[in-house]
Amino acid sequence: MDLESEILKEHSKRQTVRIAQWIGADKKRYRQLMNLLLHGEPVVTQRAAWILISSYEIHPPLITPWIPELLNKMQEPDVHDALKRNVVGILQCCEIPASQLGMIATLCFEYLGDPGTPVAIRANAMTVLARIAEREPDLKRELRTSIELMLSQSEPAICSRARHIMKRLDRDNPPLRTRTARSVRKEP
Repeated sequence: MDLESEILKEHSKRQTVRIAQWIGADKKRYRQLMNLLLHGEPVVTQRAAWILISSYEIHPPLITPWIPELLNKMQEPDVHDALKRNVVGILQCCEIPASQLGMIATLCFEYLGDPGTPVAIRANAMTVLARIAEREPDLKRELRTSIELMLSQSEPAICSRARHIMKRLDRDNPPLRTRTARSVRKEP
């Protein structure tokens, strides 16, 4: 199969799944996909990003060695939002290498703080940051502050995800409660 031709042939879920199934667990075919994703023309990169997430769903471990290159690609100017959306979507559930935590956190905080970033990318970035904060508790306060700052000016999908993440952060680290007159138990 000529992968690039197949990618350009049809832009549909059916074609995406068909190509992902063809790639399967074959590392050589996966490398072809990644080369097109990282070095292809914009339309090829956009479509390959959709195949990437479908392929991840079938064979998750194949992406791990490619995470550093994907992160580098995401930092290039004019990267298609499809690549960002799908890579951040994968980072929500894949095992993130410890060596990449800093770069991923930085990227996700950038996406989260930029109101011009599409909603799906920002929402997914919030989830990725919550996962990183589980491993790096020092990030919890920064994440909470970032979420609180953007809540008043965000779309409903962002607000919904933010409430979920805030509850998750509260569960892991309950906020300190101040004592009030009602909370102080009176001695008989």
